[in-house]
Amino acid sequence: MLIIGLTGSIATGKSTVSSTLSSPPYNLPIVDADLLARKVVEPGTPGYRAIVSYFGPTTPDLLVPSGPDMPEAGPTGKGRPLNRPALGRRVFGDDPQVKKDRNVLNGIVHPAVRREMFYGVVRAYLGGHGAVVLDVPLLFESKLDRFCGTVMVVAVKDPAVQMARLRARDPHLSAEDAENRVRSQGDVRDKAQRAEARGTGRGVVVWNDLGKEELKGEIRRVMAEVEGYSPKWWSWLMLVCPPAAVGVAVWEFWMNARINRRWEEEETRARAKL
Repeated sequence: MLIIGLTGSIATGKSTVSSTLSSPPYNLPIVDADLLARKVVEPGTPGYRAIVSYFGPTTPDLLVPSGPDMPEAGPTGKGRPLNRPALGRRVFGDDPQVKKDRNVLNGIVHPAVRREMFYGVVRAYLGGHGAVVLDVPLLFESKLDRFCGTVMVVAVKDPAVQMARLRARDPHLSAEDAENRVRSQGDVRDKAQRAEARGTGRGVVVWNDLGKEELKGEIRRVMAEVEGYSPKWWSWLMLVCPPAAVGVAVWEFWMNARINRRWEEEETRARAKL
């Protein structure tokens, strides 16, 4: 089974691409890291308790305010939901304390999300699917690209397009807040270059600077490239021969680790020249 790692940056259209891939004619199962990240911090979960323990004492508005529609103990009696804008202000930005807080949050959320993602991939394999999409905003940063046969980056060439879409989608954000959120996920053009460095079919870029029809054309283009790299007969062979699938997975991991080392070495040399 081919694992397609889908990533991008905030307001580049990754969610639209994910929705398209889950619909005809592709019908691919989606393992959405953002949805899982919400699931693992729902009231009553270990992730929720850890976040409240760390951020609660210094973030008075960490939880949704109680009121007529929100009991003090929350709708289920396990606690009020997290106030995501308030938590976001604690973890988006370049200040050293903000970076520390972001690392703490990631340390709480990421392990739980990875477990849920693993279960999702296993369910897709047992369900007989030839491919599954891992929708992960920080695919490279979390090093989950090592497990993917193909990485697909949804990107825009013009940073102004990304900022305009974000401000239109989330009008409550100030210009500074919007810029901090974009920076927190890295430059999407760098991610596009990194995907393309993997080689034909192994790394593809969906450029989304224009409208919906142009985006559909981009998706058709990259999926044709992906299917050329991993044809359906190959996926079916992996389904009916689990030992071969395990062998291919190990080989893919090794190849991706080599690609990552080469990329990191080139990045180090480039920074040394500055």
